[in-house]
Amino acid sequence: MAYSLSFNHIALSVKDVDESVEFYQKLLKLEEIKNTASDSKTRWLSLNEEKQLHLIPRPDSEIKINKAVHFALSTPNLDPIISKLEKLKIEFYDWKDNRNKIHVRKDGIKQIYFQDPNGYWIEINNDVK
Repeated sequence: MAYSLSFNHIALSVKDVDESVEFYQKLLKLEEIKNTASDSKTRWLSLNEEKQLHLIPRPDSEIKINKAVHFALSTPNLDPIISKLEKLKIEFYDWKDNRNKIHVRKDGIKQIYFQDPNGYWIEINNDVK
């Protein structure tokens, strides 16, 4: 029996859900949408094309992170997001942890990495198809 899959959402455990929502809205301009799954304090943000970011409050949980565990978003031009990061005093890195540097992959795609308030890594690249 054949089936197909499509990407639906990313869920992250966060210490302070309000702080996390503010971060994603201020920096990435993500719109908050209704949590239709429950009456919990989990908040949902739209990633466009009906994809979602779910921020699940876990104030007492340990959050373990490393750069290899990240999610990536694409934009045709990295300059505006880099300007916004600099304005908000959020440091970004290339893959090798060089501060304020853009990484250019073997295939020519440019990418940067930065962290949200909980330490999760976010990649922004110019791999727009």
